[in-house]
Amino acid sequence: MPKLTFSLDDASVQTLRRLAERRRKPQSQIVREALDAYAAREDVLSAEDRDRLLGVLRRIKQRPATRPASAVQEELRQIRRSRRTGWSRPVR
Repeated sequence: MPKLTFSLDDASVQTLRRLAERRRKPQSQIVREALDAYAAREDVLSAEDRDRLLGVLRRIKQRPATRPASAVQEELRQIRRSRRTGWSRPVR
């Protein structure tokens, strides 16, 4: 496991030491667990980001279709077929 050097402010050091003592774990383990918890939260969209992306999808959905549904379905069939046999896009 690599060793790292970084700086923390006094309040963070006190918090780290207090948590390590209370949980009877090494400080490095507390930092790893905190980093894992932070990363798990960061992988989830914030409410603001989710709303922004949903807004984009709503705007796209409201746009009029640029081609008939039958043409879209045929292209999807071709894509699925090509994924099973290897990719090659048909020439139009």
